[in-house]
Amino acid sequence: MSLTLTVLGTASPHPGPDTPCSGHLVRGGGAEVWVDAGTGTFAELQRHTDPTRLNAIWISHLHADHYTDLTAAFYGFAYGGLTLPAPIPVYAPRDCAARLAGFFGRPDTGFLSGVFDFRPLYDGHSVRHGDLTLAAREVAHDVEAYGLWAESGGRALAYSGDTGPCDGLLRLASGADLFLCEADIDEHRDGEQVHLTPEDAGGVARAARARQLLITHVGPTLSPENATARAASVFSGPTAAARVGATYTV
Repeated sequence: MSLTLTVLGTASPHPGPDTPCSGHLVRGGGAEVWVDAGTGTFAELQRHTDPTRLNAIWISHLHADHYTDLTAAFYGFAYGGLTLPAPIPVYAPRDCAARLAGFFGRPDTGFLSGVFDFRPLYDGHSVRHGDLTLAAREVAHDVEAYGLWAESGGRALAYSGDTGPCDGLLRLASGADLFLCEADIDEHRDGEQVHLTPEDAGGVARAARARQLLITHVGPTLSPENATARAASVFSGPTAAARVGATYTV
């Protein structure tokens, strides 16, 4: 089974009409993984697969535009007739279960265990589902955050999550066949280094010798078209804007 990426959402920091927040479906090696669960992505996920077929969920960080549709998924799995064969592994920063329980006004997390099996991420974390390997690399953001390396059949996808420029991001993207990278901001302000400009994204892709760059998570001060053109001018390789509903073969 080839390694593919289906884009479920790209918006930052809030969803727009027909554009959910960050979310992706990664398929390869006989496994299906929901990567980031931004607002609106659970509905989009159901266009492309039966959620009960998911082998895992992988969450880059705990900002609302990347994880809050876990609440919608919980309702679907617990009450909506989407019956899981077993609790689904959720690889996420360590506070994810507590955050989700807080949404339901619960001080404990035990009630979630029938649906979600939370497993904390850390730098260097690696797990295998079928013939699909998922590896995490810590990146620089204003909360605990990770990028993802997904590999199957000798092909590799790197996903930045949300990050500023950092060595971890360059190591993550090194040699990727497809580099899915945020380009959230027009320019860095007051030394702030928690997101990337399009030029940052293109520069990392070039330094990492990625084969192809896919731009996502473009913030409100930019358009996807402009951000992609700016990134391409630095990368000088195949560059495109991620499109909701599109599937890319890595």
